[in-house]
Formats: sequence, structure tokens, C-alpha cells
Amino acid sequence: MPIDAAKAISAEPRSTALTWGHKDIQLYHLGIGAGIPATDPEELRYTLESRLHVLPSFATVAGGGMAVAGGMSAPGIDVDLAAVLHGGQTVELHRPIPVSGEATQTSKVAAVYDKGKAAVIVLRSDVADADGPLWTCDTRIFARGEGGFGGERGPSDRVEPPAREPDHTVERAIREDQALLYRLSGDWNPLHADPAFAEVAGFERPILHGLCSYGMVLKAVVDTVLDGDVARVRSYTTRFAGVVYPGETLRVRMWRDEGRVHVTATAVERDDAPVLTDTVVDHV
Repeated sequence: MPIDAAKAISAEPRSTALTWGHKDIQLYHLGIGAGIPATDPEELRYTLESRLHVLPSFATVAGGGMAVAGGMSAPGIDVDLAAVLHGGQTVELHRPIPVSGEATQTSKVAAVYDKGKAAVIVLRSDVADADGPLWTCDTRIFARGEGGFGGERGPSDRVEPPAREPDHTVERAIREDQALLYRLSGDWNPLHADPAFAEVAGFERPILHGLCSYGMVLKAVVDTVLDGDVARVRSYTTRFAGVVYPGETLRVRMWRDEGRVHVTATAVERDDAPVLTDTVVDHV
């Protein structure tokens, strides 16, 4: 059944209760590689409850919710899940995320774009607690074979970094067990754990979650450019350009701009194969 963009966009928003505590945040931080070295004061702010700061990318797993799954169940969206890819992600912070919280997430399909051979579904989730708005997430879902329904093509997401050498380049090793740990934050897709499932999906072995690499890259930017201050992040957007495997190494390149950091992430062991591109961190 083709996508009914008008029906999807006009559907009533869905509300979900979210709760989280310091254990959820510590588990998430460990899942994106925090805690090495374990006694480093700069790492303890991610791992020790008495010093805990919340990396803004935690918004993508708060409450154990999976935005991609929610978008696929929206009215007017009837697509083959095997053809679905997580195309991109944006988190906009309205204020720092508290260490523990109870909030309401309100989600709806904000846009459906017709790319010809594929469709791009933009799922927007607004999260607020008793004190007001906390964050807004835009999840871009790429559905292969679902285009051609006569909709708008939509804007280009391309963001080129400056045409000069990066100001910072860091490498972050991915542990062999990192996908197994990260999935405990709520993404149970066997693609990230089961070799047989990964082979059927066309991969030589289980791949790392895109949102895990997303968190790893933001942590690298916060630690390298923003003096470890998570509260300076205002928004973080990326396009998932390729995969990285547990056991490989992410190379993160950063270009400073006024109030903005342009970023790329590549897989070192595969000749700098693209992992994240069109990536920007806006900050104060």
C-alpha cells in the first residue's frame, strides 16, 4: 500500500509517558564508550552518580522509546520494515536534561518527502516535564521503494564542512561488546547482536547501532571542543551515511565555526568509510 502522506501528517499526535533515572543515564553513557579510563575525573561526570551530567544524545533513548518503530505505526504509513533505514537524527535542547525525570513525549509525523525511489518520513517528538519543554527530536526514516507517490521532494540535508583541514581530529575505539551493552538502553534489534540475522541482512557481522555512533561523536565534540560542558549543546544533527562494526575505530574530524562545530565520522579500518556526515553541533 502506498504512503498516504496527507493522512500521516494530519493524524492526531500520540502521547507517551517517559521516566528515567541515574542508572539509565549511566548505562547509556557506558554504552557509548564513557568510563575509559575509569578513574579519569573527566569520565566520572558521565559515570558517577554524584557527579553526573547528561549528554544531550540521551534524549534518543530516554524512557526506552524507539522513534523509528513509532513512525512505522503511524496512520497512513504502511511500509515494508525490511526496507526501512534510519536516515538521520536531530536533537534540539530547550534546557539541560535532568538526571532523573518524568515527562510526556508527544509525537507525530511532521513531513513525508517523495525522493522518487524512496520516501523520507520525518517523525517529530516533543518532550516536556512539569517545568516546561525539555527537547525536540526529529527522526528521519528512509523507506526504500516507497517513493513515487507524488509528494514534495523536500529540502536537501547536505551540510559541507569548511574547505580546510579540521581543527581537531580524534579517534574513538569501539569495544567488541559495545553493541551488546548499548542495546540494553532499548534498541533490541538483533541486527546488532545476532551474526545469523546480520548475515541475512547483508552484513558480514553485527553492526553498531547508528545512534550509538551518534552518541560517541557528540561525546567526542563535547570533550574536545566544549570543555566537557554538556549544557553548551543547543542542537545536534546528523545523516547516517554508513555502518561501523564493533572492534573498529571511529575517526572524528571537527571544524570550529562561530557557535557551531561541523563534524564527520569515518571508520578507520575501512579506509575512512563514511559513518556520519552532514553533521553539525550548535552550541553556546
